[in-house]
Amino acid sequence: MKHLLRKVLSLSLAAVTALSMSVTAFADEPYNSYNYDTWDDAIPSQSAYRVEKTVTGAEMQLLKLRDPNEKVYVSDNAAITLSDARDLFVDKERKEMWVADTKNNRILCLDLETLVVKGAYMGVNNSSVEGFAAPQGVFVTTSPTLGKQVVYVADTDNSRVVKATVTDERNLECVTEYKKPEEALYTAQTFNPKKVCVDVAENVYAVVNSVNSGSVQFSREGKFTGFYGANRVQVTAAVIAQRIWRAIASDEQLEGMSRNVPIEYANFDIDNDGFIYTVTEVDTDTDAVKKLNPAGYNIWNNAKGNEYKFGDLTGGQWDPLTKKQHVTRLTDLDISDTGLINVMDFETGRVFQYDKECNLVCIFGSKTSTSDQRGTMSNPNAVESYGNRVYILDGSKNDITVFIETQFGKYVHAAFDLYDEGRYVEAKSDWEEVVKRDGSYTYAYIGLGKAALNEEEYNSALKYFKTAYDQDDYDKAYKYAREAFLREHFTLIIIIIALLVILLIVKGQLKKRGIKLIKRKPKRPKPATVPAAAPKDDEEEGE
Repeated sequence: MKHLLRKVLSLSLAAVTALSMSVTAFADEPYNSYNYDTWDDAIPSQSAYRVEKTVTGAEMQLLKLRDPNEKVYVSDNAAITLSDARDLFVDKERKEMWVADTKNNRILCLDLETLVVKGAYMGVNNSSVEGFAAPQGVFVTTSPTLGKQVVYVADTDNSRVVKATVTDERNLECVTEYKKPEEALYTAQTFNPKKVCVDVAENVYAVVNSVNSGSVQFSREGKFTGFYGANRVQVTAAVIAQRIWRAIASDEQLEGMSRNVPIEYANFDIDNDGFIYTVTEVDTDTDAVKKLNPAGYNIWNNAKGNEYKFGDLTGGQWDPLTKKQHVTRLTDLDISDTGLINVMDFETGRVFQYDKECNLVCIFGSKTSTSDQRGTMSNPNAVESYGNRVYILDGSKNDITVFIETQFGKYVHAAFDLYDEGRYVEAKSDWEEVVKRDGSYTYAYIGLGKAALNEEEYNSALKYFKTAYDQDDYDKAYKYAREAFLREHFTLIIIIIALLVILLIVKGQLKKRGIKLIKRKPKRPKPATVPAAAPKDDEEEGE
């Protein structure tokens, strides 16, 4: 009952705070910002991002592709809108955005600041197949060996990954093609890569349709080197039952059983330290998002990692915004320069942003059934970030939505940056600004508690951790507070203990000698009671 009362009071405070502080943010955005409290219940929150603009083919000036006087001219009938575009990539070095314009069979290069087209590539020169066919993935980097900008394209329907250098605004020069491996280890009948990623050693990783052993890995020269980072099989009651049955089933029964195999992941990204992150689209609690080391092992796969949660915690419930039951489908992710993890939910059109330690930072974006509502998604296929902006590519609305950080978001991100580096005291002022704007932001109280703990203000730390219902840190702060109390009053405590010991010793010695420390007064005897005289009878009274 006490827990329920606390929860009701917390939710009431959150609602009042959000209504008083977030009215403007809600009015400006086509969605209601929210976060999760200690009990994983959704509560209103300030917006960390707002819609800056949406960019269609017209804003990209794709009409230049039809103008012979422009460098980017392709043909008189070049498509001037996107069509089911599937992937984005930001080349931070050159400040360019690359788009896999899938159904138009081309790769576009945009200026990152203006999102105006800089180049349109329909294929590559000097390759087995020069034209692209439904490319679904693109990755751009600078090759250490070539010293040039290199574009990797997952050319899906041509069954290859192409590595090419940029020669001009219309041409790519093929360097290497990565095709279906001939080795016996590769058992899939097809090779249809849909996403591509490259590490600092120029090893190539491809997410391939119908391959659930992990991404297909190639060396820089194009040699197949195996599979990388396969998902685990999700342990369910059906899986356990089938494993038990397999131990006693006959060969005929085994042949009729369905196989329990890992789920292939949907996309991946690489951070500045060379760690590859993967995301699995199918609703699963196992390996939904992973952080892989160079050996392909998930470094979150431990006691703590099993507790990580990604996406909407209310999945499978009625969503009043989309007016339907939804199940989380994590379709893409992006790792920012500062280590923020942006995870795209295809089902709800929301981006779930986490810090380096997988703490939920904010949620923004939404999905809509109407194609003309600004700032909402219909079929969000990719997410990328640069600086204080997040970009979402919509394959149905054929546009890119640009989200920009709000003032609240700046304080939150600054606080998390310092917090993740262990600079708790320096993050204090930013957390205080966060609380001013959103009094229900739970992690701000944890951050303030850590700062107070480092400043040895243990009573304040206890108060903050209690507000956040952070039991582990509360216990730690209580331990430090107790130790501090003992240190501060150590001399007095020793004196009191010493006096008590001396008193006991003296008392013992006096008792041995028959001397009482305190003489008791003798008890007074009780006064004798005089029995009442017997009443005289009538005769005696008469005499």
